[in-house]
Amino acid sequence: GEDILRQLYTLAKDGSISLKIVQNNTNKDTTLLESVGAEVRTPDFERLMHGGILHTKMWVADNAHVYIGSGNFDWRSYTQVKETGVLIEDCPCLGEDAAKIFEVYWYLGKPDSHIPQHWPANLSTSINMSNPTMINYNGTKGEVYISSSPPPLCTTGRSQDIDAIINVIRSAKKFIYISVMDYLPQILYTEPIVYWPIIDEELRRVAFNSGVKVYLLASHWKHTLVDMYAFLRSLDELHTTKHHKIDIHVKLFTVPANASQEKIPFARVNHSKYMVTDQHAYIGTSNWSGDYFKYTGGVGFILRQADEKASNLRQQLVQLFLRDWNSVYARYVYSF
Repeated sequence: GEDILRQLYTLAKDGSISLKIVQNNTNKDTTLLESVGAEVRTPDFERLMHGGILHTKMWVADNAHVYIGSGNFDWRSYTQVKETGVLIEDCPCLGEDAAKIFEVYWYLGKPDSHIPQHWPANLSTSINMSNPTMINYNGTKGEVYISSSPPPLCTTGRSQDIDAIINVIRSAKKFIYISVMDYLPQILYTEPIVYWPIIDEELRRVAFNSGVKVYLLASHWKHTLVDMYAFLRSLDELHTTKHHKIDIHVKLFTVPANASQEKIPFARVNHSKYMVTDQHAYIGTSNWSGDYFKYTGGVGFILRQADEKASNLRQQLVQLFLRDWNSVYARYVYSF
C-alpha cells in the first residue's frame, strides 16, 4: 500500500500524468495526493440516492488498461484480505467503456450535483449484455461487457449489474460456483428493510428445475452478519430433499489469523465477489444483498468463454474456486 501511494505521489507531483480519484469518503492519503496535484472528488450518495455508498473498485489508465475487483485501495487489501480482481491491458474498447462509468462518478462528485433524467449521449455505450465485445484474453477469445449499479447511474445502453448476474445464472448448464463475502436476500442498510429474493430465488430455480450444481462460498469473520447463517442454511437445505436430486451446497471460508493479525481492524477475510459457471466468468465489486444493486455504486466484469482451455480466465476462476472450496479453510454452513 505504501509503495503504491509513493508511486502515485511521485506521478502527481511531477505532473507526468493526470490523476483523478473518486472516493466514498475523504481520507488523509487522498488529501496528500491532492496537495501535489491530484484531483479528488467525493460523491454524496446519501443525498443523491437516499442511501448507499460508492463501493466500486476500479482503475482506468490511458483509457486502455482496466482493473476491476473486490480490493479496496487500502494496504489491508494488498496484504491482509483475500481479494479477487481482473486486469485488462491494451484494450481501448473496454478502457474507454470503463472510463464512461468513471465519468458518471466524476460528475456526481461535483458540489450540488444531481442525477440527470437523461445522461449525456457521450456517456452511453453499445457494449452490453445484448451486444458484448469480443476480446482476446491470454490467447483465448471471449465476449465481454461491463455492468453497473445502481440503475439511476446506468447510462443509455449500460447493462445493470443485477441483470448481468441473473443472466449468468440462467445461462449455466452444468455448474455455478459463487464466492462472495456477504449473501443475504434482503435490503440491509436502507429503510424500508424488506425481503429481496431476486438472486436467491434464481439459484433455487436453476438447481431444482435444471439440475445445475450450485456451490456458494460465503465468508466467516469477526463481522459476519448473524442473519446470514439462517439464509445460507435455508439454501443449503435444498440438497436434503428426498424426491429431487438437488446439488446445492454452502460453505463459509475463514482466513486464519495469528495474534498480531487479529488486532488489525477489518482484515483477515475472504472479500471476493465473483461467480464462475461452465459458460461465464463474473467478477464484481458488490456484496450480494439488495442494497448493493438498488442504492450502491458498483460494477461487474462479465466474460463468456465456454471452452475449457486451462489458460482462459473462466477456467482460472474455476480452479481458484475449487482450491478454496476444497481447502481446510472452508467448512459447511451447518457446522457453524
